[in-house]
Amino acid sequence: MEDRGVPQQPGAEPGTGVTTTLGVGRSDGFDLRVEPYRRELLAYCYRMLGSVHDAEDLVQDTYLRAWRAREQYDESRASLRTWLYRIATNVCLTALQGRARRPLPSGLVAESDPLGPLVLGEVPWLEPLPDALLGADDPADAAVARAGLRLAFASALQHLSARERGALVLRDVLAFSAAEAAESLGTTVAAVNSALQRARARMAEAGAQHEVDEPSAAEQRAWLDRYMAAFVQADVEGLKALLTEDVLMEMPPMVNWFRGRTGYGQFMDWVFDVAGTDWHLVPVTANGQPGFAAYRRDGDGYALHTLQVFTVRGDGISRNSVFQDPDVFASFRLPDRLDADAPVSDPPASAPGAGALPPSGDGRA
Repeated sequence: MEDRGVPQQPGAEPGTGVTTTLGVGRSDGFDLRVEPYRRELLAYCYRMLGSVHDAEDLVQDTYLRAWRAREQYDESRASLRTWLYRIATNVCLTALQGRARRPLPSGLVAESDPLGPLVLGEVPWLEPLPDALLGADDPADAAVARAGLRLAFASALQHLSARERGALVLRDVLAFSAAEAAESLGTTVAAVNSALQRARARMAEAGAQHEVDEPSAAEQRAWLDRYMAAFVQADVEGLKALLTEDVLMEMPPMVNWFRGRTGYGQFMDWVFDVAGTDWHLVPVTANGQPGFAAYRRDGDGYALHTLQVFTVRGDGISRNSVFQDPDVFASFRLPDRLDADAPVSDPPASAPGAGALPPSGDGRA
């Protein structure tokens, strides 16, 4: 596994046969008890780190540490879930020491001119989290894991200190009691309440909420289906008709972002002029939000270009976060290329790892 700054464990615990793939032992049934928490722990580590790859590594580390300490677990003092969250929290707090935060451009720099030059940012950006990693086949587990995962909320979390982030997620998103959160953070109830108060104030300033009033998943997908139909037809006026007046577009790793239907239309006119009008779109879901991977025509097929994640309100599409990052593509297991006659469908589960940005290397003077 690639070293991303998270300490890597050896392939197996000597004398136990426990691998980092499982992270737990089979001999005493411990793995069966802790495995059901893996998805929600992944979501928790993602909220703390803002990186899918780092979160996966930290969950592996959490499970290995839990297996090593399994004889020390006392169910009379804490539930297994609380105990695992304390281990995961310690792992996350250690990993966050000295690390840069992972915002999105709209939370970092001033608004850009839609027709201004594209500027590459030199910071790590928040990554979208594929819904598939949270188990779309289990609505109950997925609902617990996805709470507070919307991109805008996850981005706002990155502006909190590590302990403020932990206090807010544990208390407000996961509904831990103050005592349970204090246990997980290794601090006092008073300290948790103080951190939570600061975190709530900063999130309120940013206008970020972990619970939002939004259309159903089917209604959101219907909005996006219409957007995709207009996109493949390069119908800019059709795209604009689906947007809210205050729509926001951002495009990491570029720092550019802007608001407004008019500027959005100007930018998309430029996109189709520069990158062409022949596109193939593959639906995805990330952070509980609809999206698609965009492939642009390249020779006798289509080349992967961007992944776009949308925020949909009752009155239309209000945000488009466009990602052009190989790590993001790998998280969604998107193939690098598609055949010219490829059907529009979900990305293949076994594939290796939108068209708003120009082709690689293209830019504006």
